[in-house]
Amino acid sequence: MKTIISTPFAPAAIGPYSQAVRVGNTVYLSGQIPLDPATMHLVDGIENQIKRVFDNLTAVCIASGGTLNDIVKLSVFMIDLGHFAKVNEIMVSYFNEPFPARAAIGVASLPRGAQIEMEAIMVLPEVPTSSNG
Repeated sequence: MKTIISTPFAPAAIGPYSQAVRVGNTVYLSGQIPLDPATMHLVDGIENQIKRVFDNLTAVCIASGGTLNDIVKLSVFMIDLGHFAKVNEIMVSYFNEPFPARAAIGVASLPRGAQIEMEAIMVLPEVPTSSNG
């Protein structure tokens, strides 16, 4: 059984997809580009774009009942892999160790002219069952 996750604190989907889908304790987060959810416009500059993507992912994680630290796999798509050091620098301010598994992929272009996009898989902690033993 799948549950669709949606929050106004991340950009609305710009196509036929959901912000995230939860199946059991696993949440599949759709790719986030650096759109400001209030204006649906791209933010300027690579540093601001990286931070906006992490902020958008954070909002979807929270709406799903988790945090960025519940992400087990992060995929980063960039049109310029030269910005990867900046991604690493900013990422450590959003995540705690141990860090998720990650892939960095260079791409020719991204939606709306974005310089970066990230998607993730999150696993939420098991909810303990109570017993009246």
